[in-house]
Amino acid sequence: MMAIRLLPPVLVNRIAAGEVVERPAAAVKELVENAIDAGAARIDVTLKEGGQGLIAVADNGAGMTAEELVLAVERHCTSKLPEDDLLRIASLGFRGEALPSIGAVSRMRITSRPPGADSAWEIAVEAGTKAAPVPAAHPPGTRVEVRDLFFATPARLKFLKTPRTERDLAVDSVRRLAMAYPGIAFTVIGDDERLLLRLAAAGGSEPAIARRARLAALLGRDFAENSVEIDAERGGFRLTGLIGLPTLNRAAPRDQYLVVNGRPVRDKLLVGAVRGAYQDVLARDRHPMVALFVDAPADEIDVNVHPAKAEVRFRDAALVRGLIVGALRNALAAAGHRASSTVAAGAVAAFRPGAGIPAPSPPRFAFPPPDPSLALAESANNFLRPAEEAPATETRLGTPRAQLHRTYILAETPTGIVLVDQHAAHERLVYERMKEALATQGVGRQALLLPEIVELDETAAARLAARAEELAEFGLVLEAFGLGAVVVREVPALLPGLDVGALVRDLADELAEWGDTLALKERIETVCGTLACHTSVRAGRHLSPPEMDALLRQMEATPNSGQCNHGRPTYIALDLADIERLFGRR
Repeated sequence: MMAIRLLPPVLVNRIAAGEVVERPAAAVKELVENAIDAGAARIDVTLKEGGQGLIAVADNGAGMTAEELVLAVERHCTSKLPEDDLLRIASLGFRGEALPSIGAVSRMRITSRPPGADSAWEIAVEAGTKAAPVPAAHPPGTRVEVRDLFFATPARLKFLKTPRTERDLAVDSVRRLAMAYPGIAFTVIGDDERLLLRLAAAGGSEPAIARRARLAALLGRDFAENSVEIDAERGGFRLTGLIGLPTLNRAAPRDQYLVVNGRPVRDKLLVGAVRGAYQDVLARDRHPMVALFVDAPADEIDVNVHPAKAEVRFRDAALVRGLIVGALRNALAAAGHRASSTVAAGAVAAFRPGAGIPAPSPPRFAFPPPDPSLALAESANNFLRPAEEAPATETRLGTPRAQLHRTYILAETPTGIVLVDQHAAHERLVYERMKEALATQGVGRQALLLPEIVELDETAAARLAARAEELAEFGLVLEAFGLGAVVVREVPALLPGLDVGALVRDLADELAEWGDTLALKERIETVCGTLACHTSVRAGRHLSPPEMDALLRQMEATPNSGQCNHGRPTYIALDLADIERLFGRR
């Protein structure tokens, strides 16, 4: 057995590098964080061969003297703990903490000049071996060059992915930091001087405007135009940012960002809280776009739980989760019926020539066609206005003019037209009424004149019967009826025309998926959504003009009515300008 011994400093630094710098993106993150902490207004990054060949980070922040350069490449030397308090860290990282780790596995050169100094100084570190600083020519600021990353630990090279993948990961690390600091300009240059990222400083006196501009540059104009502001406080925590409308969603939670005290982090708490906030406006397999910023007391978070500082730990995680869920739900409710403009853009694109649309056939309206004996102009006018003649109202969703294919309501607004999916819209209205009833006086019940027997397999029937008491709270009263069947005796009073058989079968499937330990009140949104879906105005049902008008007016007064319970749009609005462009009028 070998005796315990103290490892040499170079080996200690290489072990630290394995924790802090597992790939080029991690080195880029550390160096850019140092530049931000140095007060830089501009940061330029160069990547060669995905960062393995060269990483260069140049800034115009506070530089370092020759003496500071010597300390910066030593372990546990920092300028960022003035009071030696690890619980009150106000910076992104410790300049000098990552530098010796990076220098232990690469050929690193740092050139720096403080503002007002006559000249710059340069220090080189190769595989942990440090040279003495020498005079150099350099403008105020700092430039760090890291060449041949991991040449001193070749085993780590085997774990790197392709240069393109490593490059993309490095660029993503810069994007995340740029999101948190809109007042700083960033550029990233790749192989062959290819521009990978360019972000101008989003200045101005209003931080919210600068943030929106930066998020538009990073996440796209669609996000900036189809998102709502978040600004909420609780228990000393402040939550701000932008969240996308439910109809602007993605197949994966990739575009969900959390910044805590200026530090981009990846946190499971965010994913869970966002899922909870959107659970009754978005299907389970779809994910919203969000960019959230938490400002918290320094002693309420721990930023040292991860070597690369990619995670944080909240002292009161429940408070933070409640803040996120509550703020997002309130913002979505305040957005009302609003739906993403990308829905309308997609509709316009679908109507353009060559979009694969079959030749149009005469639309099937719910109202009688015009008298063919009328003149052409008068005939066309009556055909498009089968309801009583009235000017388009100033209401958000306009005046209903016709029902298309017994499924869609065509309404006219002063500035265009609106096409409403009657089933999706009514499903949202019923759903919101059920939630309100459950939260106030409870769901009223109505006895069926003839109880309905629904046949199921024996296991499903038993599972429903076991949950009968909970289902009664939602207004659905049932009981076992022999083996493999249940009898439904009462249904929610506010759900006339309920498809009882289909509803019971769907509930049986959902109960099988959830298991026996979860109370139905914990899945209140899903249960209400299922009930709403089976009682809503179905596609194919004729609606009279007053019924169509009532549906539109209720949508305008109902939260989240821009999308159904699954996140699909309930209506599409087309501006007159869009329609005129389709016909070449502008």
